[in-house]
Amino acid sequence: MMQDADTADTLPFLDVANPAFSIRSQAVLDARDASWCARTPYGLAVLRYDDVQKLLRHPKLRQGSYRWPAHNGVTGVFARWWEAMLLSQEGDTHARLRRMANPAFSPKLIGSLIPKFQALANQLIDKFADKGECDFIADFTEPYATGVICDLLGLPFERWRELADIAAEMGLALGVTFKQDLPTIEAATKRIFAFAEDLVETRRAAPTEDFIGMLIKANEDKAQLSDQELLDMIVLAIFGGIDTTRNQIGLAMATFIENPEQWKLLGEQPELARAAVEEVMRVRPTVTWVTREAVEDFTYNDTPIAKGTTVHLFSQSATSDPKIFPNPGFDITAERKPHFGFGGGTHHCLGHFIARGDMTEALKLLAQRLKNPRFNGEVEWLPDSGNTGAIKMPIAFDAA
Repeated sequence: MMQDADTADTLPFLDVANPAFSIRSQAVLDARDASWCARTPYGLAVLRYDDVQKLLRHPKLRQGSYRWPAHNGVTGVFARWWEAMLLSQEGDTHARLRRMANPAFSPKLIGSLIPKFQALANQLIDKFADKGECDFIADFTEPYATGVICDLLGLPFERWRELADIAAEMGLALGVTFKQDLPTIEAATKRIFAFAEDLVETRRAAPTEDFIGMLIKANEDKAQLSDQELLDMIVLAIFGGIDTTRNQIGLAMATFIENPEQWKLLGEQPELARAAVEEVMRVRPTVTWVTREAVEDFTYNDTPIAKGTTVHLFSQSATSDPKIFPNPGFDITAERKPHFGFGGGTHHCLGHFIARGDMTEALKLLAQRLKNPRFNGEVEWLPDSGNTGAIKMPIAFDAA
């Protein structure tokens, strides 16, 4: 049992397993008004800011998304990797793996990559700026997010298409259509592991002083980093970096198109780009919920939560909570409490420095070079829950 029947009966229910469900729907707002949490097919959904903030770091909850394949009745290559990788671990194993990866995501290293982010963004914008239109996902966010990962891993930019396609197909696993998309997801996962194996073999023969080189060096001591953990870490860096950044920059553009005065302001004041990233992630995060799991029975807000219960912390709902954000509309000049787009606690997103850095530079240059952006045809979206974003986004604009 998730909690006792009397408590369960009084909670609102949200059918988040339905692909038509929207995390931004009136049903979620009504549930948030009625209660701090709701029942879902996957467990509890936590809807209010203060509760999300507390439960992100609650000592009786562990990282919970490791169970996502099991929730969907899925096994296979992707499920094996998902359950074994850094983000799904706890305790000593999590701490050891995180120590291995930390140096590759330091602010100093990211600072050194900023000129590359700027050059890449300008190079991509140059290709469509004079046309006055583009598919923003295919022409900018996909090659940009993937190019950033190529820079991080020391790969030639020419590999971007191959990696972007793999990441997009693997990314279907993070949506509510996971099970029906499984053949595509499994094939993509096998391809990315083959890619990682080739990369390791190449770098062992010609060592480099970068992220991959550092991991290969750590792998010399198998107790520090096993052969499988080495591959798992490389796959996480490629997949995690591409999928979320591509989606988040697309969501940023959609949000600014709906708030044209904010885009004009950003173009005039590029120093607001860092704040713009945070504000976009507050109102339209690609990661719409963060998952935890109860490691023992406990009671929270008079609600009994049984060991094994999955608890989804709805970042999308929490960061528009009117008790905390009385003016929750999109405003890149407003002082805000932190969003939850990068999670929190010991599982706070490892790549947040690189994500913040590359998105800041992208938005800064886009706002200066593309004036008056607007939708120019039908936008094709992933389901509006789980990890969300646009698959296709035709836009028109006035070239600066």
